[in-house]
Amino acid sequence: MSRKKASCFLLPRDRLQDLLDLLHTQGYEIVGPTVRDGAIIYAPIRSEADLPIGWRDVQAPGHYRLERRDDAAVFGYVVGPYSWKRFLHPPVITLWKARRTPNGGFEITATFEEEQPPRYVFFGMRPCELHAVQVQDRVFIGEPYADPVYRNRRANIFTVVVNCVEPGPTCFCASLKTGPAADAGYDLLLTELLDSRGHRFLLRAGSAPGEQVVQALDLPPAPTEDLALEARLLEQATQRMGRYLDTSDLKERLYARLEPDDWEEVAQRCLACGNCTLVCPTCFCTTVEDVTDLSGNEAARRRVWDSCFNVAFSYIHGGSVRQSTAARYRQWITHKLATWQDQFGVIGCVGCGRCITWCPVGIDITVEARKAAEPGSVSAGQGG
Repeated sequence: MSRKKASCFLLPRDRLQDLLDLLHTQGYEIVGPTVRDGAIIYAPIRSEADLPIGWRDVQAPGHYRLERRDDAAVFGYVVGPYSWKRFLHPPVITLWKARRTPNGGFEITATFEEEQPPRYVFFGMRPCELHAVQVQDRVFIGEPYADPVYRNRRANIFTVVVNCVEPGPTCFCASLKTGPAADAGYDLLLTELLDSRGHRFLLRAGSAPGEQVVQALDLPPAPTEDLALEARLLEQATQRMGRYLDTSDLKERLYARLEPDDWEEVAQRCLACGNCTLVCPTCFCTTVEDVTDLSGNEAARRRVWDSCFNVAFSYIHGGSVRQSTAARYRQWITHKLATWQDQFGVIGCVGCGRCITWCPVGIDITVEARKAAEPGSVSAGQGG
């Protein structure tokens, strides 16, 4: 098989740094997984030494810990608390600044205008996270509204996706068809293989820029036995998913449970802390706040992340619409899994499991969705 005709190439482990170096020379800032403060987060990286080599994350409802693996896998973890949305949909944006003038008026001193959006490589995305970005594409650059911040940043992204061969206990991407393998939408796709025959990666290009990178690396075609091993690992990952979400008639089932009383059981456990919305890779709610300096002479208006679990989020004249935790939990899960489909044509969940892992009391979205079909048939806290 010639290099020109091969669709999958073999990237030896000792050439991973060559890939990073090549992306750097093309003017990208590489953002990837790294270990910090007891978690695997996404941050700027320069060397393969910055990657979480030999680490795994141990996850369960309301539980996250890192521990050492017995091998040197580079991507031997699932997902951490960060998602890629923070680089496309920043947590805080200053919309404008103003200064008081001597005549008692004010003047605008700055407005938000990102003249040169950052050129990021998202290195180490999981397939579910790639789907999450595609979901947010519909939110931020779909018709009829386009958010200029997201649109401009999204146009400058190069994605290096890694197929997931070791799902975690809170994962359910297979039931949503968002993983464990990526099928399209990436620039480069890696699959990590580590066995008695050595440590290597399979590399595919999914775009013209990705093809250019592969050609520059001058790699050999992937062996047939490695392609077969990849297929087995991905099938095993599908079978080992820790959770399952049944999406058949899900929207209709949730629409049948619109009364807050139907959600009182989960509300007794929910802290309304908003953790689930902050770690979610697709949640996008924001609010606008005005701030001044201590002198009162300068002011600014900022757009900041918000959560539908905050009582003030639904505030209109006369008070908040959703006063109870039950009403706010119903709003979140119904929007995520039902009305999102009416708004954007897709479900608002990609099965990454973050909301389960990072909920302080371990509330499981797959359990609560199943209760919509069979009220009272599932005990709180049981997994899928």
